[in-house]
Amino acid sequence: MTFAPAPGLATAAATPVAPPDALLTRLDPRLRVGAALAFALLVAALSSLAALGAALASALALMALSGLAPRATLRRMAAMDGFILIMLILLPFTTPGAPIATLPGGLTASQQGLHLAIDIALTANAVILMLMVLVGTMDPVTLGHALGRLRVPAALVHLMLFTVRYIEVLRAEQARMRQAMKARGFRPRTDLHTLRSLGYLVGMLLVRAFERSERILQAMKCRGFTGHLPLLDDMRLRRADLCFALAFAALLTALAGLELGLVRIA
Repeated sequence: MTFAPAPGLATAAATPVAPPDALLTRLDPRLRVGAALAFALLVAALSSLAALGAALASALALMALSGLAPRATLRRMAAMDGFILIMLILLPFTTPGAPIATLPGGLTASQQGLHLAIDIALTANAVILMLMVLVGTMDPVTLGHALGRLRVPAALVHLMLFTVRYIEVLRAEQARMRQAMKARGFRPRTDLHTLRSLGYLVGMLLVRAFERSERILQAMKCRGFTGHLPLLDDMRLRRADLCFALAFAALLTALAGLELGLVRIA
C-alpha cells in the first residue's frame, strides 16, 4: 500500500515549483531536511548582524541553485514579512536602550531596539528562505517519506500526510456549504445572525470531517491498514549528496566563526 497524492494536492500544498533537473532537487530528501534543520537551529542562535547577513546571502545563493523563480519566491517572502512588519516597526520604540531618534509626541527609538528588529528580520528571512529552498521544493509525499526514514514518530508523519491529502477535500466541502448558504439568501454582515451562521458552518464542517475520517479509516482497514504506511522508496546517499553535505557543513562552520569573531568578512 502506498500513499498517492490526491487531485488538487499541489494546490492544497502550495509548494514552490522547481525544475526537476535543478541541482538541489536531485539531492537525497533526508539530507535536505537535515540541512534545513541544522541551518535553522544555528541561525536562530546567531546575534551578529554580519553572520545573519551572511546566512541570508547564502540562502539567496542556494535559491539560485534550486531553480525557483526569484520573483515568485521573493513575493512569498514579502507576504511573510507583512506579518512581522508592525512588530519590527514598534521594537525600536518599545525596547529600552541608548536613544538614536525622537519622534513628535515623545516617542524615542533605541539603538538596542533597532538592532533587535534587524536581527529578527534577518533571522526570519534567512530561515524561511532556506526552508523554502531545501524543503519547500519537495512534494509532500517525498517529504513524508524522508521524515519517516529519519525516524520521526510515525504518528506525526501520518498526520502530515493525511492533512496534506485531505485539506483540499475539506476546502471543497466548505466551498459547497458556503454556496448552499448563498443559495438560501445568506449574505455576511456584522450582526449576530452572521456570527451564528458562520458558527454553524464551522461546526458542521467539523462534524462532516469527523464522519469522513471514520469512513476513510474503515476503508483503509478493509485494505489491510495496520497502523503504519510502508515506505517503498529507495533513498541512498550518493557522491553528490556527500559533496553537498561537506559544503553545507563548511557554510555552517563559517557562520559560527563569524558569530564568534574567528572569521571576518573583508
